[in-house]
Amino acid sequence: MIKLKITKDTALTLATFFSLLIVCYCLGFWLIFRMEQATPLMLSVGVATIITCISRKRSLASLGWQWGAWKYQWLSYLIPFIIVLLAYSIIWLGGFGDFYNVDFLLKQKQHYNLGTWNDAEILLFHLTLVASVSFFVSLPSVLGEELGWRGFLVPELSKFMSFTGVALTSGLIWSVWHWPLIIMGLYGNDVTPLSYQLFFFTMFILSSGVIMAYLRLKTGSLWTAVIYHMSANILIQKIFTPITLTNSVSSWYIDEFGAITALVSCSVAWYFLKKGIAEFDEIRA
Repeated sequence: MIKLKITKDTALTLATFFSLLIVCYCLGFWLIFRMEQATPLMLSVGVATIITCISRKRSLASLGWQWGAWKYQWLSYLIPFIIVLLAYSIIWLGGFGDFYNVDFLLKQKQHYNLGTWNDAEILLFHLTLVASVSFFVSLPSVLGEELGWRGFLVPELSKFMSFTGVALTSGLIWSVWHWPLIIMGLYGNDVTPLSYQLFFFTMFILSSGVIMAYLRLKTGSLWTAVIYHMSANILIQKIFTPITLTNSVSSWYIDEFGAITALVSCSVAWYFLKKGIAEFDEIRA
């Protein structure tokens, strides 16, 4: 195996990126309380990335704007769906929550002004609308974030790290980036202990980071990460968690802070970790 070493150029580029990221993060965090939405914080990663590329004379084209093969874009959309569907099926069958929340569908019926539709029709309509229109509405903020994590950081780390190192390091940094929001109570729930939420949220995000790192390096396309990120957010936050009728123990198992979602994601990530090691590390041998 060839031992990869970090070059001075890469070290300076990463140092520039992380320095700018801290500054932009602080500004984005401040803007959360001014605008009452997380978009500025997500865009802060993209801003730090673009400034890094300009200051270090890196081409913006290196961020992976090419589309790549359609099958990988579809996989990026479907893998989160499979993970979330499997996780919530376990949740519903295991009694950690029930399908479905009648009150949620009633609110959607009123929101869409479709009072004569039954629950199944409202659910299908909501799923279709959210999985398409809402999916694209979230594009700017998710793209801003993914410019940094998978557009810049993953290929930059791959210059001197094994696939395992790239996947775990980028995923852990992405996880820690969310921690202040959870610690301050802006993100998460008010039922489970903070340590519990941080642990399983980190497991979930780290697992997602492994899969997204594989797709990014496999295709050279930033869009796989953008699609995966948007798909996971929409499915969990807009569909499966709201449709679940919760009980006294649900918060321990559902959503991005619960055990079931994290463990299912981890199982899928293990497959992609082994696949990445075989495909990307052996080529350097």
